[in-house]
Amino acid sequence: MDKFFGIKSSGSSYRTEILAGFTTFFTMAYIMFVNPSILATTGMSWGGVFVATILAASIGTLIMGFVARVPFALAPGMGLNAFFAYTVCGILGFAWQEALAMVFVCGLLNIIITVTKLRKAIIKAIPKSLQLAIGGGIGLFIAYIGVKNAGFINFVDTSEGFTLGAAAVPSLSHFNSSGPILALIGLAIIVILMMLKIKGAMLIGIIAATLIGIPMGITNTPKNLEALFNLSALSGFKDVSFAFFGDPGLLSLFKNDRAIVVLITIFAFSLTDTFDTIGTFIGTGRKSGIFDEEDEKALADSKGFRSKMDKALFADATATSIGALFGTSNTTTYIESASGISEGGRTGLTSVVTAVLFLLCIPLVALFGMAPAQATAPVLIVVGILMAESFAGIQWKELDESVPAFFTITIMTFAYNISYGIAAGFIFFCIVKLCRKEAKDIHPILFGATLLFLLYFILMAITG
Repeated sequence: MDKFFGIKSSGSSYRTEILAGFTTFFTMAYIMFVNPSILATTGMSWGGVFVATILAASIGTLIMGFVARVPFALAPGMGLNAFFAYTVCGILGFAWQEALAMVFVCGLLNIIITVTKLRKAIIKAIPKSLQLAIGGGIGLFIAYIGVKNAGFINFVDTSEGFTLGAAAVPSLSHFNSSGPILALIGLAIIVILMMLKIKGAMLIGIIAATLIGIPMGITNTPKNLEALFNLSALSGFKDVSFAFFGDPGLLSLFKNDRAIVVLITIFAFSLTDTFDTIGTFIGTGRKSGIFDEEDEKALADSKGFRSKMDKALFADATATSIGALFGTSNTTTYIESASGISEGGRTGLTSVVTAVLFLLCIPLVALFGMAPAQATAPVLIVVGILMAESFAGIQWKELDESVPAFFTITIMTFAYNISYGIAAGFIFFCIVKLCRKEAKDIHPILFGATLLFLLYFILMAITG
C-alpha cells in the first residue's frame, strides 16, 4: 500500500492519512443533507437522491484516490445543484430526467476536453476576472437560496391592483415564527464553531439545529426505533438511478426546438464545473505541494496523462457522468478537501478513507432525513460566505474588469439564474473590449459563446 500511494515518499504516514480522511469527511458530510433537499424541489425522491449523493461521492472519491492518488474528495457540487434545480428545472422548465441527461453529457464533454488540447483553449479563453466573478456570484446565489429557505426574508406586495410578482419587494422577517428562529440558531452555531476552527462545523450545526427543532415542533421524529432505521426510504433510488435514458430524458432533450437552450445549459454546467475544479486543485494542491509547477504547466500544455493534475481532472470529469447515472447533479472536487490536506493528507489513501465513510452512511437514510429545511439553510449561507472570497481577486478599480464582473454577479443573483449571469459577463466583456478597440483580446471561444447567448436572448424575446 505504501508503494502504491507513495505515503512515506510524500512525507506522510498511515495515521496521518486516515485522520485526514476523517477530517475531510466530517467537513463535507453536510452535502448528504443539503443535496437531497435541493434536488427534491424538482420532484425527485429525497431518499433516492440521498443514496445517489453518497454513491456519487464515494465512487468519484475512490477514482480520485486510486487513479490520481491525491487527497481530494468529490461530491455533488453546491451551486451546480442549485443551478440544476432552480434554473434548469425551475425557470427553464426541463424535467429532472432531462436535467440529468444534460449533466451526463456534460461529464462526457469534460472527459473529452480533459484528454485533448481543447482543454487548454477553454482555460485560456475565460479571463481570470470572469472566473472569479462566476465563482463568487454562485456563492451569492447559493446564499440567497439559503436566506429564502431559512425564512429570513419575505416578499411584500407594495402595489395596488398589480400582481405580487410585478411589484413584490423583499422584506426582512419579523422572526415571530419558529422556522426563521431555528435557522438563525443554526447559523449562529455554525459561524461560532467555524470561528473557533472546530472541524465539521457545518455538520455539527445541522445536527444541533435538527435536535433543537424537536421541541420547537419543526423536526419530524420517527415514531419508534424501527421507523428510525427503516430502509424503505432507499426504494427511491431505483426511481432516480438510470432514469434519463427514456422520455423524458435523452429522448426528449432536443424536442420542441430547444437545441440552443440545451447547448447553452450544458455549456454553463461544464464551464462552472471546470473552473471550480481547477481553482480547487491549484488553490490547495499547489500550496501543499501535492501539485507543483510542472503539474500546472501540464494542465495547459499536455495532451495525455503525464501528470497528477491530468489524472485528477480525468477523475473529476468521470465522476460527473457517473453521478448522473446514479441520479444527482454534477459531481465535482470539493474545496473542503483542504481541511484534510491541512491535517497532513498527501496521498490517495486520504480519499479512500473519506469514500468508505460516505458508504457507511447509506443505512442511516431515515435518520438523516429528519433534518428540516431550517437546519440545512444556514449551510447554504455559510457556503456563500466562503465562495465570496474570490471577489478579492477582481481589480474593481479597473473598469474593463469591474464592469463584466459586476454584471456577472448581479444578474446571476438578482435574476436568480446562473447561466444568465455568465451570459451577462461574457456580453459586457466583449462590449468593453470592443469599446477599447481591443477586439484581439477576445478569445474566439468566448466570442462564439457570447453570440450563442445573444441568439438565445433574441429567441426568448421573439417567442415571449
